[in-house]
Amino acid sequence: MIQRNLDGNSIIIRLEMKTKTINFGEVASAISTAGGDIVAIDVISTNQDVTVRDLTVAITDSEQNKRIIDQVRKLDGVTIINVSDRTFLLHLGGKIEITSKTPINNREDLSRVYTPDVARICTAIAEEPHKAYSLTIKRNTIAVVSDGSAVLGLGNIGPEAAMPVMEGKAMLFKQFAGVDAFPICLQTQDTEEIIRTIKAISPAFGGINLEDISSPRCFEIEERLNKELDIPVFHDDQHGTAVVLYAGLINALKLAGKTLENSKIVICGIGAAGVACSNILLSAGAKRLIGVDREGALVRTAVYDNPVWQSYAERTNPELEEGTLHEVLKGADVFIGVSKGNLLTREHILTMAKDPIVFAMANPVPEIMPSVIEDIVAVAATGRSDYPNQINNVLCFPGIFRAALDCRASVINEEMKLAAATAIASSISDEERTKHYIIPSVFNDRVVKRIRESVIEAAIQTGVARRFPRKNNETTS
Repeated sequence: MIQRNLDGNSIIIRLEMKTKTINFGEVASAISTAGGDIVAIDVISTNQDVTVRDLTVAITDSEQNKRIIDQVRKLDGVTIINVSDRTFLLHLGGKIEITSKTPINNREDLSRVYTPDVARICTAIAEEPHKAYSLTIKRNTIAVVSDGSAVLGLGNIGPEAAMPVMEGKAMLFKQFAGVDAFPICLQTQDTEEIIRTIKAISPAFGGINLEDISSPRCFEIEERLNKELDIPVFHDDQHGTAVVLYAGLINALKLAGKTLENSKIVICGIGAAGVACSNILLSAGAKRLIGVDREGALVRTAVYDNPVWQSYAERTNPELEEGTLHEVLKGADVFIGVSKGNLLTREHILTMAKDPIVFAMANPVPEIMPSVIEDIVAVAATGRSDYPNQINNVLCFPGIFRAALDCRASVINEEMKLAAATAIASSISDEERTKHYIIPSVFNDRVVKRIRESVIEAAIQTGVARRFPRKNNETTS
């Protein structure tokens, strides 16, 4: 119980208690009445009259936090010195730092890392620019770039507010794949300025991870940068989601006894993630794919103001089905939701084909909760960590960039994404695969290794690799 609470949201209340006026039991009772759960007590100082303690209290939301503080403040003999949120404490001063790989202990060390000897390195790179990969951080460093326009479920919160997410992304790159990543948040949401800025900083990096840039601008930014740069550019909100989705679907289809080619697939939400999910499924062989957005099923006989929708309609819905989500869902084998919560009911799922597959990935509230349909589906998946089968981008981006850096790929193409998805899916054996286990844990150490090997092979076969690393070399050399 204590471990569960510590893993959730919690606050630390430092309070001063006058021991002759109040006892600790009264404080604990007040916190419990307000819904808090004391999971740790630390005595900071004490004497005959006063004791100062830190109370770690598990909470569920900010409103409960306020209720607890209000209750404690009403107690005679208690003074609240400070209230610290454990999550805020973790972010103090940021979550990442830069450290040197070698110490500078004397004048000779200084001359080698800086002036004058560093001039020899600069000259070598000037004469042969490709040596930047072997003589600078470029070979193992990517930029995580955002304009703060579409952050998590928060929307357009701006570059400063986006920084904690980008820092977290950098931590994940390092921990899971040994990739050095640096967060860069831009004070502009102008498409051309973003493209110019990323191109201007690109010499320092071996790849660019675009993050939390709103649709449809994200499509043009990524497309242009992939054409105009010679390093891979990858919009994770699109392609990371798509890769992990397809990985999960590979295993789900096996459990349901269905094939991708013959399955009717309905995708709800034709934004960045929806388009990318559709693209990877089409590349993998899906034939009967229907996209649905606020105007209903997209069909090529209609005309849309959104050019992305128009292009999408031309490539999907071969049987020209029209109508609302609920209408086209009838008889579908697979539902994929990347839209908003509570769009579907149990009755809607009952109209699908036998043994339906439901990937309800809207966050934080899925299109339908898995608990409502568990007994009538072959497989259910969400984007949430508190249900089985979480479709989590973390399974994709560390390994795919590890591979791209190691083989110095010029782009991350569709074949490399398909290879990554297949590698993720293969991390679960036939014996392990169940309706509650179609996607490996993000902490499964087989995943990055398998992605790396498969993606490098795909890069070489498609001619975008500029280096051919040894198969068992798990890091850059």
